[in-house]
Amino acid sequence: MSFQEKRALVFLSSILLILGGYSLFIYHRYSDTIMSNPNDFVFWGKTFMILVLVSIVANILIQIVFAIVHKIVTKEDVPTRSDERDKLIELKAIQITHWVFIVGFLFSMGSQAMGMQPWVMMVILVGSGFLASCVTEITRFYLYRKGF
Repeated sequence: MSFQEKRALVFLSSILLILGGYSLFIYHRYSDTIMSNPNDFVFWGKTFMILVLVSIVANILIQIVFAIVHKIVTKEDVPTRSDERDKLIELKAIQITHWVFIVGFLFSMGSQAMGMQPWVMMVILVGSGFLASCVTEITRFYLYRKGF
């Protein structure tokens, strides 16, 4: 398995763990707040801004740890160069990710057009963002595995 494939799998796992862990933490800690006033935009805004910060910090730490573990286990340096294939795979993954997020955004706005609660929009919006992140890593893994 190539470095890029391993990296995609590690980041996919980290995305799922971060979202799952943070969601459980928020649910257990603030379940009374969520149930009593699910349309509190201040709560949702703070929750999702903290989630973004936690995700950024966790991904940076995971990237560092992954590079160190990869160096120790394989005794190879982390590839610093990217060729045309790497750039093409990255562009393809970004293109698919954008479409996934746009569809999620349209669904979140559609939920409001259908008269659903505002918290539904927030959950769909954040869910589509994390789904887009997962699709990015799955696309990268698939295209590197395929030999694109």
